[in-house]
Amino acid sequence: MGRNDQPWAVFWCSLLSPVLLGEIPEGRRERYFQQLSQEERRLPDGQRRRVSVRTLRRKWRQLRDQGVPGLYRRARSDRGKPRKRHAELLARAVELKKEQPRRSDQVINRILRREFGRQVPRSTLYRHLHREGATRRKLGLSKEKVRCRWTRQQTNALWVGDFEHGPLVVDQGKAIKTHLSAWIDCHSRYVIEARYYVRENLDILIDSLLRAWGNHGAPRELYVDNAKIYHANALALACAQLNIKLLHRPPRDPPAGGLIERLFETLQGQLEAEVRASDILTLDELNRVLAAWLNTAYHLEVHSQTKQTPRQRYDEASRFQRHVDLGTVLTFFHQRQKRTVDDEFLDVRLDNRFFAVDPRLRGDRLIVQYDPFSSLEEVQLYSLDGAYQGTAKRYNREPDSHPQPKPIEPAGPIQPHYLDALRADHQALQQQQRSGGIDFHSARQRNVWSLTGFAGAFARLLGRKGGVSGLSTREMETLAAFHARHERLTETLLRDAFAQAESPTIPQVLFQLQSLLDERNP
Repeated sequence: MGRNDQPWAVFWCSLLSPVLLGEIPEGRRERYFQQLSQEERRLPDGQRRRVSVRTLRRKWRQLRDQGVPGLYRRARSDRGKPRKRHAELLARAVELKKEQPRRSDQVINRILRREFGRQVPRSTLYRHLHREGATRRKLGLSKEKVRCRWTRQQTNALWVGDFEHGPLVVDQGKAIKTHLSAWIDCHSRYVIEARYYVRENLDILIDSLLRAWGNHGAPRELYVDNAKIYHANALALACAQLNIKLLHRPPRDPPAGGLIERLFETLQGQLEAEVRASDILTLDELNRVLAAWLNTAYHLEVHSQTKQTPRQRYDEASRFQRHVDLGTVLTFFHQRQKRTVDDEFLDVRLDNRFFAVDPRLRGDRLIVQYDPFSSLEEVQLYSLDGAYQGTAKRYNREPDSHPQPKPIEPAGPIQPHYLDALRADHQALQQQQRSGGIDFHSARQRNVWSLTGFAGAFARLLGRKGGVSGLSTREMETLAAFHARHERLTETLLRDAFAQAESPTIPQVLFQLQSLLDERNP
């Protein structure tokens, strides 16, 4: 996977997720593709254009048949080049909207057309106004929406997750703040996974999710906060691979996460208040106390809304359950870094650790892929083109750590192309001598360059080791036929043909050589 694959894969997953998740029936798929093709979109490479129905069909087949890896694509050749910006036009549109918040897009475009001679598409205009905080809601004119409770009819249909600040713990004589990562099932109110950590970043989110998926399978939907870590490409791709719909809470809207917030409030009142009033615990002790509270108190108490205990409702309800292959999912969260294999020690260095590399990769530029949650005893190696090159194990540059190169086995018998050419030339010379000697004047007008010399020079310019013996039988026959049909072949002409050929192949070189001969013999 290249470094530009993830943004493109996330883009296609966002377009095709309704089809992938079954929200769009098969009979309406073409109509849905037609609707998508009518809208102009900003692509991950920065361009704005419409996506054709044919492209949507192809991407859907790739996603359906191969999963997320089927969507990976190469970066565009024009990526990173500057594109035209309409900064003045869009700044004027924002100014007009802020001047009169109830001004519609038609009125704004009418004014822009009069002042600038052009207008902005409606979708582009509203997206820019939203980014600049110039929509009716951002300017305080829209009314609050009517809220509803999160309800699902199955266990594992929807999980809600979030972080909250926890009590202090002791680590190496220091008091450290903790962060609780929790996932709760919407239908049963059963806590799928909850654990305290000393950080709040993507690594912690991944660890929490992998524990939940490993113990309970994959849900249909995940509802998370709008924080930056919940918008990570790796999380979006992992959810797409598992057919999980990833939902984000609206920004600056805490009531939308009331389900998980109510769990945090209960936990703070029943458990964390007692922890803060007692002696400071270690992180392991705090997590053991949390597990005990969940299993003996929270999961066994009747919930005020469901009128059942979370454990009873989780076990008795119609359960939606899918097994998760953690090995496949974990690859989306692997880290990738470029490294050059050391010429002297034959290893790559990563975070002050050394990994022994196969001798055949000496000096190569590689992509090192590794699991950030492992002990980092082994890494995977890929070429810059994405080809798998094997694994490299950690070592301390001690002797006998590298696999020794295998001795070169003696080559077997080869086709006697060179010897055949010598015999053919000798027979021709003998025949000419028997027929009255060599006509030097005619030879000067015809080919004075033998087939052996012509084929040997050709093989040398192709980079074949062994001269004529490096040519295959078919290649030798092709060169012999060309040599017999054309006169006045010289090594200078052959070198000019190699220089003018698009690629150093026998057909390309012979084509150029033919052209040069035609120019000399019009």
